[in-house]
Amino acid sequence: MTPNEDRKIREKFKQKTWNEIKTNDSWAIFKIMSEFVEGFERLSKIGPCVSIFGSARTKLDHKYYKLAESIAFELTQGGYGVVTGGGPGIMEAGNRGAKRGKGISVGLNIDLPFEQHDNPYIDSDKSLDFDYFFVRKVMFVKYSQGFVVMPGGFGTMDELFEAITLIQTKKIGKFPIVLVGRKFWTGLMDWIKETLLEEGNISPKDLDLISIVDTEDEVLEVINSFYKKYSLSPNF
Repeated sequence: MTPNEDRKIREKFKQKTWNEIKTNDSWAIFKIMSEFVEGFERLSKIGPCVSIFGSARTKLDHKYYKLAESIAFELTQGGYGVVTGGGPGIMEAGNRGAKRGKGISVGLNIDLPFEQHDNPYIDSDKSLDFDYFFVRKVMFVKYSQGFVVMPGGFGTMDELFEAITLIQTKKIGKFPIVLVGRKFWTGLMDWIKETLLEEGNISPKDLDLISIVDTEDEVLEVINSFYKKYSLSPNF
C-alpha cells in the first residue's frame, strides 16, 4: 500500500465538522449535475450508436485491437455511430475504426491516475471528460443501442454487468449485448450458467440478449437482426 492510499483510508475515519461535510457535499452535487447536463446536451443528437468496451491495456498490434477497429468500421458502414470510453487500447481502436469509416466517433473519458488519456480519433465536438464513473455509465447506456464487449479487465466487467442488471431489472429497455472472443468469454458464461443459473439466482431469460461471437460480421448480424423488427433509422 502506498502512502497516498494509506492517507485516504485514514481520512475516511477522520471526524469532520458539519461545515466541512456540507461544503464538500454541496460542491460535489454541483459537479455531478454539471457532468449530467453537459453529457445530455452534447450527446442528445448523435443518433443510433453502439458502445464498444474493452481493455485500455490492449496494444496496437494485438488481434483484439485490430478486431475492435474492424468492428467499429463496419458499424459505421451500417449507419451506426460508435461510443467508447475515450482512452487507449480497445477504446482507441473503436474510435479509430469509426473515424476511418467516416462515422460518428464519441469518447467518454474518465480522469484516472493511470492508463487513461484521450485518444486522437474522437470527434472534437463529441469528446467528454468525467470525474464520476456513475455519470459516465449513464451516458453509455442512455445513448447506445447496443453494447459490443471486447476482452478487458475489471472496468469492462463493471460496464458489462451494469448493462445486464439494468435490463434484468427493467430499468432500461432491452438491447443486444455482444461479447467478442469465444475463447475469452466462454469460461465466464459457463460459470454464470452452471453457478448463478443453477443456484436460481438468475432466470434463463436473463441471458437471452447476450451473444458470444468471434468476427465483425457476426457482431453486425446480431445487432441488425435485433433491430430489424423496429423502425431504427441509422445515421445516413
